Amino acid sequence: MDRPKIILVEGKTDRVRLLQILQEEVNIICTYGTLSEEKLEEIILPLQEEDVYVLVDADYAGNKLRQQLKRELPNARHLYTRKMYREVATTPLEHLAKVLHDAHFEVNEQLLQDMEI
Repeated sequence: MDRPKIILVEGKTDRVRLLQILQEEVNIICTYGTLSEEKLEEIILPLQEEDVYVLVDADYAGNKLRQQLKRELPNARHLYTRKMYREVATTPLEHLAKVLHDAHFEVNEQLLQDMEI
């Protein structure tokens, strides 16, 4: 059986936003900002062999976290919101649905149709 995919996000509001879109079981882990050595060992090290995606805000803190995750999880795939939306939590659901769909996640198809209108 396939293991569920894992998406790393910054906070709870990001997690809630993704849960509104996803139509498959995905483990969404909140980092709550930059990672201390403790958090790295606790959260990141067990993910070394997993199917991990990173979706963080398009701001200074998000970019800093993304750089840290690129070092710690070089096999993770990085997903991006647009700079104009800045935060995952404020990115329109339709845009996030397209980003996730393009990364081969099962998403609420209605959101993709809403985007085409």
